[in-house]
Amino acid sequence: MHYFPLEPDRAAMTEMGRFVLDRVVDRTERLAARPASSPLGPQAEADLVESFLAPPPERGGDLKALLARLDEAADCAVETAGPGHLAYIPGGGLYAAALAEFYNRAVNRYGGLASVAPALAALEESVIRWMAQEVCGLPEGSGGLLTSGGSMATFSATVAARHHRLGEDLAGGTVYTTAFAHHSVAKAARLAGIRAAHIRTVPHTPDLRMDPQAAAAMIRADRDAGLRPFLLVATAGTTDTGTVDPLPQLADLARREAVWFHVDAAYGGFFRLTARGAKCLAGFEEADSITLDPHKTLFMPFGTGALVVRDIAALHAAHDGTGSYLQDMGAGSVPDSGRLGPELTHEIRGLRAWLPLHLHGVDAFREALDEKLDLAEHVHDTLCSVAELEVPQRPDLSTVIFRVRPADGSRAAAERADEASRRLLERINGHRRIVLSSTVVDSRYSLRVCVVSHRTHHDRIAEALEIITAEAKRHTTA
Repeated sequence: MHYFPLEPDRAAMTEMGRFVLDRVVDRTERLAARPASSPLGPQAEADLVESFLAPPPERGGDLKALLARLDEAADCAVETAGPGHLAYIPGGGLYAAALAEFYNRAVNRYGGLASVAPALAALEESVIRWMAQEVCGLPEGSGGLLTSGGSMATFSATVAARHHRLGEDLAGGTVYTTAFAHHSVAKAARLAGIRAAHIRTVPHTPDLRMDPQAAAAMIRADRDAGLRPFLLVATAGTTDTGTVDPLPQLADLARREAVWFHVDAAYGGFFRLTARGAKCLAGFEEADSITLDPHKTLFMPFGTGALVVRDIAALHAAHDGTGSYLQDMGAGSVPDSGRLGPELTHEIRGLRAWLPLHLHGVDAFREALDEKLDLAEHVHDTLCSVAELEVPQRPDLSTVIFRVRPADGSRAAAERADEASRRLLERINGHRRIVLSSTVVDSRYSLRVCVVSHRTHHDRIAEALEIITAEAKRHTTA
């Protein structure tokens, strides 16, 4: 009988699967002890990168040896799956989601058109409806699609808003956001054909929120000048500071001015599952569209984003397309995701969220998110007691910013403090037990602690605070 190497038999599949599973379980079990950043020096890292640039061989290799090489590559990285990753907006990746993806990639069902795999399409639609209606509070009939991430979700929302408000004539189309919006907002507008000069940065209030009065004045001025305001983008959890814009007031403004109201809730959206989050994030119910990132605060693997919209017809009108080769595809009770966004061919994305949600239950996610809010408040309160540090604001969600306190109110003192803050970040991250990141807030260099990973608990936060406090005090005597 002929042997086809691309089609291993049952014994071979079992053995190969066991090799991979053992390594994954071993790595996951040791995450708490692993360094939070790559232990390799610059030359070793460069050599490893160079080795992985080699093309594939003509003859196959040994799976165990190849997995060992993959471990080397995975170790040469920030440990984004571990409890010490407090930089940017972490995404730990649930083990149950990894199992779902293994199953999903093996059965390999097509996700662009519902009729090809109707039950799995319905599974995915159930996840989207839950996000739109139960999490975000949009009305019955709302929906959306799962995407590769928040950037693609925001792009699809922008295209829908453009089509709905501007039609085919894009001239004068104008977008409004803030300096703290994710850079994907401006990028999406440019990709959607909006001139960079027509992407307005609305001033923010002293507490770093979009100023509704300033936004109203800009919209009126642009309309008087012959431009066509069509999209107002608020942020529910900025990347820089986790701050939530005044969503109810901005929703009112959008209605008065007849512009599409989009909420970028890639970071903050799923905190609405908690009582505190629901209060802080009031106003989602009035949005036309909302970006969500399940790979952030739903703890899913990277590559899991979502767009939910009030009116699914607006999304369909902006993205629908067909061809004669699709004439055999029937219509069903579940929308075709390939007609709601730019992508036609993609996997069934809902399984990686459906399995963990059904396996663990929503309460488990709610409790984990409440824990992250508690930990962020603890970080804030502790750092506020460190005399050498300045903590500008209390967190809305789970991000705390801080910096070295200037000696006085002069610009020179602020510049010296900023430089000291840069050195402080290097020393903190040099411990390799945690990784923090930085940003610039109102011209001041600031460090960020962002507590999102489901694997980050009080023990690692206590250790992080010990490291931060000790290194901050060192600054005064160094």
